[in-house]
Amino acid sequence: MTDSNKRPDDMQRITTPELAKAFIDEQIKALQEQIGDKKVLLALSGGVDSSVVAALLIKAIGKQLVCVHVNHGLLRKGEPEQVISVFRGEMDANLIYVDAVDRFLDLLAGVTDPEQKRHIIGEEFIKVFAEEAAKLEGIQFLGQGTIYPDILESEAGIKAHHNVGGLPEELNFELVEPVKLLYKDEVRVVGKELGLPDSMVNRQPFPGPGLGVRCPGAITRDRLEAVRESDAILREEFAKNGLEGKVWQYFTVVPDFKSTGIKNGKRTFDWPCIIRAINTTDVVEVTVEHLPAELIDHLVQRITTEVPGINRVLYDYTPKPPATVEYE
Repeated sequence: MTDSNKRPDDMQRITTPELAKAFIDEQIKALQEQIGDKKVLLALSGGVDSSVVAALLIKAIGKQLVCVHVNHGLLRKGEPEQVISVFRGEMDANLIYVDAVDRFLDLLAGVTDPEQKRHIIGEEFIKVFAEEAAKLEGIQFLGQGTIYPDILESEAGIKAHHNVGGLPEELNFELVEPVKLLYKDEVRVVGKELGLPDSMVNRQPFPGPGLGVRCPGAITRDRLEAVRESDAILREEFAKNGLEGKVWQYFTVVPDFKSTGIKNGKRTFDWPCIIRAINTTDVVEVTVEHLPAELIDHLVQRITTEVPGINRVLYDYTPKPPATVEYE
């Protein structure tokens, strides 16, 4: 496995099962050589990237892999339960579950700067892993689901990324990043070839800082809950309307400002909810999905009725560039 963060110019795009199998075989050999008989600690979010890395590592080193799922309070509705069910229940992974909700949210209280929020979340993740590693013997490696767009955006100074930038020296962990030169579409092809279920391979990408980047400004528990609940409604309606798996990514954002509204004949002063639905193959450029008017009307009705603190629903029509995928 190369130490370089530069994708070779002649590297063929992985688009077929055959190319994916060749990549998997090559990585399994490289991982076995790198890791030997030691153990790897993997941050398992349940997203596509970390799931594919977990499956690769399970094939390469089996029970030497220790998966840690940290619930930092910034996950989507039902997500921690789903991760435990799929990985511990179906894949028989060596999984440790850490409930760190209060720990993360207390640290983030009052922090408005996006980069500072990312750094707090990233640094606390490292601390959690260091604590878990201290309880285990033989941990010398940290597995990460870094992919190539993460590296490109970090190098370009667009945003700090939780998977890029290395680790504090005192941890003495060596990084294991088997998919760091792949684009998201390639990771999915590899995941399918590894035998991961479609529901996991086609799962929407989810940022490392989670809903923290969809709750712009200082994160409060009530606004975070508004993001979580509106996101759950959006995902439910996309599934009902046959858009799940057809639209690359869709989510809600609840910004930190309020406007006047009316509910039950009385004035309200609540947040707006912004819907973002986008398509891409490589995340470098992104187009906007234009939803049917009836669906948008239905989403407005459900979100404003069912989610406390929301009195407006907006739709983001901005492609990338000029906008990035996430708001922070």
